[in-house]
Amino acid sequence: MRAHYLNAREAATLLGVSPATLYAYVSRGKIDSRPGPDGRSREYLAGDIERLIERRRAGRGAAHGAAQSLTWGLPVLETRISLIRPGGHYYRGESALTLARSGASLEDVATLLWDGQGDPFAAAPPGNWPEPVGQLLRQRSLPPLERTAAALPLLSLYTPYTHSTDTAQRREYAAQLLRQTAALLCATRPDRRPIHRLIADSWKRGDEAFAALVRSTLVLCADHELNASAFATRVAASTGASLHAAVGAGLAALSGPQHGGAAARAHAFIQEALRERRPVDHVRERLRRGDELPAFGHPLYPEGDPRAALLLTMIDEIRPRPAGLTRIRHLVDAVKDCSGREPSLDFALATIAWLYDLGADAALSLFAAGRMAGWLAHALEQQDVGGLIRPRANYAGTLPGREG
Repeated sequence: MRAHYLNAREAATLLGVSPATLYAYVSRGKIDSRPGPDGRSREYLAGDIERLIERRRAGRGAAHGAAQSLTWGLPVLETRISLIRPGGHYYRGESALTLARSGASLEDVATLLWDGQGDPFAAAPPGNWPEPVGQLLRQRSLPPLERTAAALPLLSLYTPYTHSTDTAQRREYAAQLLRQTAALLCATRPDRRPIHRLIADSWKRGDEAFAALVRSTLVLCADHELNASAFATRVAASTGASLHAAVGAGLAALSGPQHGGAAARAHAFIQEALRERRPVDHVRERLRRGDELPAFGHPLYPEGDPRAALLLTMIDEIRPRPAGLTRIRHLVDAVKDCSGREPSLDFALATIAWLYDLGADAALSLFAAGRMAGWLAHALEQQDVGGLIRPRANYAGTLPGREG
C-alpha cells in the first residue's frame, strides 16, 4: 500500500502544534518526512502523525494536557465571536477578509462581534473629556498606548451604568468606549465621524486612499480569537470588573513585545534593513548571528498570514511611495528566500507606518484601536456567560517536608 503524506499545514493542524514543534518531532525521529512536490516544502508521513497522536492521548494526563493547551494548543474556552482557519479568520461566520475588502467599517464589525443587535453607535459620544483625562492629553510627550492605558480607569469614574446588566446599555457603553479609545490614541476628542476617518484625519487629513487603508486595517485587527490580550480581557471580565478595567488588561497584554509590540520591532527591522543597499545582506547577517526576523511567520498560518497579504496588496494598489514600496517588496522576498517565512500582520502594520512616515507608535495604535472591538466582544460575552476563569497550577517545585 502506498504511504500517505500530508503537507506542513495539515500535519501541524492535526497535531495541534506550531510548525516549529512539527519540525522538532521530525528532528527527533518521531515523524518521517520527505521533500514536497515543489522541491522547497516538505511532506509528513500520516501514519507517524496518527501514532504520535494516539501515544499522546494515552500517555498525557489531564493536568499536563491543560497546561499544553495554553501555548498555541487545544481550545480552552468556547466562543461565538471569531474563528481562525488557515485561509483567514471569521467574525461570527463572516470572512474578515471579505469585510475588509467590501467597505465595512470598524463600527459595522464591532456591532457584528457584539451580537449584531440594534445600533449601539446611535448615540453621540461625549464631546469633552473629564478634566483628569484632559490633563493627560495635554502631556504630548506621553506615547499613545501609555496615555490610553492611563486614561481608561479615569474614564470609568465618569461613565454611568458601568456595571449595568441591561444588554442594550452595556453595548452602548462599549460603543462609547471604542470611540473614546480611538480618540485617546490620536490625542483628540471623540465625535460622530467613523473611527477610521477620525484616525486618518489625525494623521493624513484629506487622503482618501489612506482613510480606506486605515478602515481595512482596523477591520482586520478587530479580533483574532483567544490571543493573549483577549484572554487577559476575559479573565478580568470574569471577576465582574467593568469594561474599562477588562479592556485595560487587554491593552496591557498587547503592549508586550511578543504581542502587539511586535509591530514596533518590525518597524525597527524595516528601518535597519532598508538602510542597506541590498536588504538581503541585512537579512542574511541577522540569520547568521542567530537574531530573529520580527513579524515573519505565524504559528496559525503555516502558508502565510492572509491579513498581511491583503494589506500589502492594498498598499500595492495605492502605491503611496513607489520607491519605498519596491524596497519593502525586496525585503519580503529576501526573508522568504532566506528563511521560507511570510510576513505577519505586524509587518503589514509596520509597513503602513513606515511608508506614511507615521512612526512605530502609529502601527501599535492601529492595532489597539481595531482590537478594542474584539476585547469588548470578549468582555461582553464573558459577562453574558458568567463564571470566574480560574485555572489551577501544576506545582513542580520543592515539596514541603514532613511536619512534626
